[in-house]
Amino acid sequence: MQKQREQQGQQDQPDEKKVTALSIFVSALAGLLGVQKKENLERDFQSGKFWHFFIAGGIVTLLFMAGVWGAVQLLLSTTTTG
Repeated sequence: MQKQREQQGQQDQPDEKKVTALSIFVSALAGLLGVQKKENLERDFQSGKFWHFFIAGGIVTLLFMAGVWGAVQLLLSTTTTG
């Protein structure tokens, strides 16, 4: 009897989507690019913590800035002047 109640309780509860480190960085990258699915946004707000997304957003922003800086340095080093 107890086992049946436990199984019913498990069936009644919707599957919670866990927020992983990878999904946090994917969400931060999607936010940087301006594309994010509504279901992912809702998942992030329901089960994620603000500071995790804040830190991931900062890291993604720094990586983006470093990539732009590196591309500019590469182009400047390969161009001839004058």
